[in-house]
This record gives sequence, structure tokens and C-alpha cells, in this order.
Amino acid sequence: MGCDGGTIPKRHELVKGPRKVEKVDKVAELVARWFYCALSQEKLRRPIVACELGRLYNKDAILEFLLDKSPDKTPMESASHIKSIKNVTELNLADNPAWSGDKESIKGDKYDDLQCARFICPVVGLEMNGRHRFCFLRNCGCVFSERALKEIKSEVCHKCGVPFQEEDVIVLNGSKEDVEILKKRMEERRLKSKLEKKSKKGKSAAAAAASQQETSADSPGPSKVKNDKDCVSSSSGENRQIIFTKSSENGNPSVPGKVNKASSSSSTTKRSIADSEDKSEAYKSIFTTHSSAKRSKEECSNWVTHTAYYF
Repeated sequence: MGCDGGTIPKRHELVKGPRKVEKVDKVAELVARWFYCALSQEKLRRPIVACELGRLYNKDAILEFLLDKSPDKTPMESASHIKSIKNVTELNLADNPAWSGDKESIKGDKYDDLQCARFICPVVGLEMNGRHRFCFLRNCGCVFSERALKEIKSEVCHKCGVPFQEEDVIVLNGSKEDVEILKKRMEERRLKSKLEKKSKKGKSAAAAAASQQETSADSPGPSKVKNDKDCVSSSSGENRQIIFTKSSENGNPSVPGKVNKASSSSSTTKRSIADSEDKSEAYKSIFTTHSSAKRSKEECSNWVTHTAYYF
């Protein structure tokens, strides 16, 4: 039946005291933050990206998270601030030559050195295992240790030479204070980009309105078109008056002040008739002058013969 062997229960077995706070293993926490994706909880593999708060992700997991538009999508606190692929930066990491990979520990008969990291700082050579603070640059994505940035102060990236500012430096897996500072910077940056987009839209709309006004000013309106037509009709009327007066001078009876509205074919026929009449009159004038000259010669000869007869 039990309890017949002379066992005496102690006080801590009978009275339940306050529970002890469970302490998180620091080594396990560092491994989870630096060796595994913050979204999918899978091992980090290239391409590796980092958000504006300094968390590490697999790029495939981020793409799947952004493409998933289903209503049953589970909200992820670690990626709730990521709205597009532009909110993450692909990291340019330097490989650790001392890292042998997972091939040696496949059988489970060897010790896994958690201090040995896959990536290192290209300047100082510190391993990126969580024991040291690491940063990356938003402009180029190069990763350095904080010690390297402090010891070698420069406004240009040590690896690729891209210029950067202090605001472009983001701490990887920083403390709560670092995350709050990075969150404020992220909000300010996004607000600034929104204001810039609005200003660009306003400028483009103003430019479009100005171009429309210029085109409307250059294009002739209905009144201008009517005035042009009136000018053309008046010029054609003057030409018709000139033709009409020429024909009247050539001998055709006409009434001045009245202009007959005719087509272009009738005006050409009038011109041809006037030209033919001018030619005929010129021919008649030449013939009459020739005949009068002959007559004057005959009269002179008759007069000479008549006077000679008298003398």
C-alpha cells in the first residue's frame, strides 16, 4: 500500500513554496538569435537579409511572408514591421575559414563548438557568434564588428568604399535600448520618404498643368480660326476684284463694286479669256498700224505724181 517502509516526508515535499524563476540559457539564446532565422526558425543560409531593427532572416522566408495574402495568415511579431522587400537589406558576409560546417557532426559522435561561427568581421577577424557586437550598413549591406568601426573611424565602407553616415549603421541583434533607437530612426525615415513622395507628386501635377496651359495657349481657338477664315476670304475677294476690273478695262462691260462669288475654275477661265482678248487686240493694233503706213506711202506717191503733172 505504500508508506510502510518507515519513510518520513520532509517539509519541502508537503508545503509548496514560491516557484523559482526559470533562467534562460544564454548560450541557447545566442545560438537562436545568430544561427537561426527570426521568422521561420530555420538555420540561416544564404542569401541572408536583415531588417531595420537588426534581426536576421532568410530571404526565402521573407518572400514567402510577403507573398502570403491569405486571411488565415498568422501574425508574426518578428516581421510585422516589414511591408515590402525594400524594408530589408541583403548582407555581404565574410566567411570564416576555420568553420568546417555541419559535415563533421552528422553522426553525432563529435562535439559541436558553438563558439565557432560561420562568418567573421573582415577587418578585425572577430567571429559573429553573439559574443561581440556586430553592425551592418544600410547603403551596401557590408557587415563589420562594432570594434572595427570604432577603431578605424571612416565615412567610407572598409570593404566596398561606399560612403555612409552614422544613421546608416544598424546594430545586429542589439539590446532593447538599441531596438528602441532603431525603431525611432525607422519611423522618421519612413515619414520622410512619404513627404518626399507627396512633394514629387505635387511637382509633377503642377508641371502637367503648366504644360496643358502652354498647349492651350499655342493652339488656336474658335474665334482665331474664324478670323483666319475671314482674312482668307477677304484676300480672295480682292483678287477677284482685280480680275474683274482687268476684264472691264479690256472692253467687257462690268459693274464696279459687285463681285461675283465663283470657284477657282471660273477665275482661271476668266483669266484665260482676258489673256486671249489682250492678244487679239495687240494683233489688231499691229495690223492697223501696218495698213495705215501703206496708205500714207501711197498718198505721198500720188501727191508727188500729181504735182509733177502740173509742173
